[in-house]
Amino acid sequence: MRLEDKIAVVTGGGRGLGRSICLTLAREGCSLVVSDIDAESAGKVAREIKKIGSEALALGVDVTSRSQVDTLMRVAAKDFGGVDILVNNAGICWMGKVEDMTEEDWDRVMAVNLKGTFLCSKAVIKLMKGKGWGRVVNMASAAGKTGGLLVGANYSASKAGVICFTKSLARELAPHGITVNAVAPGLIDTDMTRFFPKEGVSSILKSLPLGKMGLCEDVARAVLFLVSEDAGYITGEILDVNGGMVMD
Repeated sequence: MRLEDKIAVVTGGGRGLGRSICLTLAREGCSLVVSDIDAESAGKVAREIKKIGSEALALGVDVTSRSQVDTLMRVAAKDFGGVDILVNNAGICWMGKVEDMTEEDWDRVMAVNLKGTFLCSKAVIKLMKGKGWGRVVNMASAAGKTGGLLVGANYSASKAGVICFTKSLARELAPHGITVNAVAPGLIDTDMTRFFPKEGVSSILKSLPLGKMGLCEDVARAVLFLVSEDAGYITGEILDVNGGMVMD
């Protein structure tokens, strides 16, 4: 198993992409701290992980709160002895035009998607430096490269910020044996994308070289690669998982 004796914190781990990432890492022997603003959902995933045979702990955490994020990392360090892997997956989406967007709409998306990534990354640095090894994977989006096709400008801007933050942090932490990468999904079959307009989804699918929507497992396997030793010489990379929507 590729992640035996590793400890991972996954934010937004209670559903969708986060759940799939947690289960994929657990199958490779990783112990998981499942973080989600919905503590009940996090608990359900933790129970699934234990059935696989890996250790798991569930915590209800709002990633926009520095105190809650600091508590998350303290608990992980206390109960598991540290953190080897951080997956910044927690995120929210907003759909609509800029002219209809309120300041609160902008701030909320930025707070969860970008500030949350910053707070969790900052909180884990000392733990990883102490081990001289670490993996941070941030959840970006194709929208952060192209602008949103079906999502709001606030979501796209937050994910563009995640991309640049990933590259900056990768340079900062490389001397300490810590890699920092991001996964940029395209159109993935999740609870979020099921709310997208069917006409818009159909139009995008017709334009995709692979011609189909991705699955949560496609993203989870990309995360698994980036946190494994197979990706030990990769940092600052934005790994596209989008069926050919963006090729760069």
